[in-house]
Amino acid sequence: MLETSARLLRLLALLQAHRDWSGTALAERLGVSPRTVRRDVGKLRLLGYPIDAISGVGGGYQLGPGGSMPPLLLDNEEAVAVAVGLRTAAGGAVTGIAETSVRALAKLDQVLPSRLRYQVNTLSSALVTMPMPGPTVDPSKLTAIASAVRDHGRLRFDYVSSNGSETVRDVEPYRLVTSGRRWYLFGWDTVRSDWRTFRVDRLSIRSPLGPRFTPRPLPSEDLAGYLAMDMTTDRHRYQAVLTMHGSAGAVADEVPTTLGTVEPLDENTCILRIGSDSLDHLAVWVAAFGFEFDVHEPSELVEHLRTLTARLQRAAWP
Repeated sequence: MLETSARLLRLLALLQAHRDWSGTALAERLGVSPRTVRRDVGKLRLLGYPIDAISGVGGGYQLGPGGSMPPLLLDNEEAVAVAVGLRTAAGGAVTGIAETSVRALAKLDQVLPSRLRYQVNTLSSALVTMPMPGPTVDPSKLTAIASAVRDHGRLRFDYVSSNGSETVRDVEPYRLVTSGRRWYLFGWDTVRSDWRTFRVDRLSIRSPLGPRFTPRPLPSEDLAGYLAMDMTTDRHRYQAVLTMHGSAGAVADEVPTTLGTVEPLDENTCILRIGSDSLDHLAVWVAAFGFEFDVHEPSELVEHLRTLTARLQRAAWP
């Protein structure tokens, strides 16, 4: 009985680790016959695990979705990663995530071996999560968007822009993007025939899953870089390009990814692209980063730096 129970746990772990297995491959990994694998799969089904049979040459098995959440098997590294993630989720941007994380963590702490609990507590005791103000996103909204991305279904939603104007948008959703505390939807706006990025906390979904669409090529293979450029520079009134006299690594340490993008030129210089609707903001930011710099564009920024310098001089020497 003990040997059979251990084998069932090993079989379950294999099914959870990969999407599908052939019956022959499972039998080889477990050191049993395909007939024994079939019997063990039947026992797991009786315990509530939704294991589907795969048709075709050789057959196989796949762990599918069920009516309720069955127990999961996690290896040591996975358990530590999940526990640490739950402990740090209180500062997240998803509504109610702190409460649900505490409940899940309580269940996980109860079964963690003492040495793994020690690892988690060691990491947690050294970690401080700073609370961040701002709107949160309901998890059901994220789930609806993620499902539309997965199933290639169009979304129709009401959207409130940064200036308060309200529009109805029809979008082919491609990615959910998280940046700091913000969640964004990246997709193709069917009315404007262009790629757009929308803040999820500013949209209200009308149709969770509209007509299916055929995915089009993304605008860049480096989608993270494309989105960083879009959110930090392209959408602003002023787009500044500067040569920073510092290594790309040193400058990147000072410039948040939500503020600008850094491209290395050589070991000692790099290009900074940064945007804002305010020349005052641009001037203060680039001066505060702590590096010598040369302004390439916009020309208005050069004149504004002269104005700001004169203003500071008057304040320091009245």
